[in-house]
Amino acid sequence: MAGKFEVYKDKAGEFRFRLKAGNGQIILASEGYKRKASCMNGIESVRKNSQIDARFDRTETKGGKARFNLKASNGQVIGTSESYESTSARDNGIASVAKNAPDAKLDDQTA
Repeated sequence: MAGKFEVYKDKAGEFRFRLKAGNGQIILASEGYKRKASCMNGIESVRKNSQIDARFDRTETKGGKARFNLKASNGQVIGTSESYESTSARDNGIASVAKNAPDAKLDDQTA
């Protein structure tokens, strides 16, 4: 099963997307967008930027867990990962985003 982008509205009424791997696990989540068009632009930015390893900012949470942000060419964060127990698990998450994002189907749950 291929990956997919799910577009949905959060409790505050903002548009968000999440990228799910073929197994259904969320591998990247967006910030909230006031406009749906901005959310869709964010998805296109993930498709492009996920193919450039330098755009993945590898970090740690305050609790010491590994995570990453995917940044656009202007440095803005366009997606954030979950927290991982190890750096190798985080690196697998990055590889999964790079693999799934370009051809992921769109599941618009706001339509």
